[in-house]
Amino acid sequence: MTPASTETRHIAVVTTDESALPDVEAFLAPAFNATFLRHPDDILPLMTQVPLDALILDLDTAGTSAAQGLEVLGELRSMSQDLVLVALTRSHSRSIRLQAAELGADEFFIAPVDFGELRIVLERALDQRSIEIENRRLREQIVPKYSFCELIGGSEPMRRVYDAITRVADSTTTVLIRGESGTGKELVARAIIMSGPRADKPFVSVNCAAIPESLIESELFGHEKGAFTGAVASRPGHIESAHTGTLFLDEIGSLPLPLQSKLLRVLEDREVQRIGGRSTRKVDFRLITATNEDLEAMVHAGRFRDDLYYRIHVVPIFLPPLRERRGDIPLLVDHYLRLYCAANRVPLKRMEPEALEILEANPWSGNVRELENLVQRLVLMVEGPVITAKHLPQQVLMASSVTQESLLIPEEGLDFEQEMARIETAYLQAALRRAGSKKAAAALLHLSPQQMKYLCRKYRIDKG
Repeated sequence: MTPASTETRHIAVVTTDESALPDVEAFLAPAFNATFLRHPDDILPLMTQVPLDALILDLDTAGTSAAQGLEVLGELRSMSQDLVLVALTRSHSRSIRLQAAELGADEFFIAPVDFGELRIVLERALDQRSIEIENRRLREQIVPKYSFCELIGGSEPMRRVYDAITRVADSTTTVLIRGESGTGKELVARAIIMSGPRADKPFVSVNCAAIPESLIESELFGHEKGAFTGAVASRPGHIESAHTGTLFLDEIGSLPLPLQSKLLRVLEDREVQRIGGRSTRKVDFRLITATNEDLEAMVHAGRFRDDLYYRIHVVPIFLPPLRERRGDIPLLVDHYLRLYCAANRVPLKRMEPEALEILEANPWSGNVRELENLVQRLVLMVEGPVITAKHLPQQVLMASSVTQESLLIPEEGLDFEQEMARIETAYLQAALRRAGSKKAAAALLHLSPQQMKYLCRKYRIDKG
């Protein structure tokens, strides 16, 4: 994107320091549509008349103190996230600078100000903000077309997932989301809830595999004060916290068998009893579970209760691995480029077609999570605006047929006859070394004795 011309940009300078006016006129007025304001109260009326792009605020004169100037700065930032805010002060206090940054100042200057430098900094900040605004606009156009809630993808496998989410969203049916690690199972769970009547109710997400076995019972069911060593106060568990909302149990296959039994009882009775407690509490929650394991094999092996399996396996949703939805990779790459370029405040980068082809050919054992991590790394590590094949990790390059073709045929091309002669010579010499004679080498290469003699004469190989 080409940044907007500085002549179309409107800025305001807010200060009572009349000595700054000549510098504003000399350095800023030729580059911007600049307005000089003497009081913060004049800002709002100006903003209703002019689409203000940037504002330079003198913290010392915006109120009776720099502290009041900081309050004005915070109010301006809350009014507009797109407005470029430049704070200036005569104080060398590091505290003021830190507070200004926390309140949303994009740039900070200490008087006396070099207005020539200020102009350069302001132009760069405005260019950067223009890029961020355009990135957001483009993303708002693209995302609704190829997304569902926070899920990205327009492929047929993902459309089937979207359809399944829509069908179960309004019900209270228990859903089991199945898919490999990194495919986005929690995003599917959140999409179900965001599309249903419990969207504004509690959503409690628990990764059963991430909690030590000694703690998971207390985490899920809660405990009363004194129930065990360290239980200094009563605490509700995740099940109780999900009351009226949704409980999402990720990696449910890692639950120990005794806890599977207790969870089954909760699902049957809709009551939960804390560890050390004597009474039960009624709970109303929707259960969504997820796993990347073969639950059927676990049931057969006695590692997962069959009654719990049938209780949670009411509606399964199968989330495809990334290798089965390769057409979504360009969409995901574009999404993550925009996301992480904006998050790191760098100009939007793009990926060249050859690099995208390589990513589409990659097996992606870590699925979408692996792709997201790679794009985030490329945004930070690639200096230029274009990400090329040479910027991709070596393991990705070696797995790509596109790269293999590049290795076979370099960018500058090659002499085909010369290359074939080199290969033939290498095979002939290797066969002769192994076999010891032309006759035996011919048999090893499935050649007739006449063909072997001809090739040896052609390439001047003298071994008998």
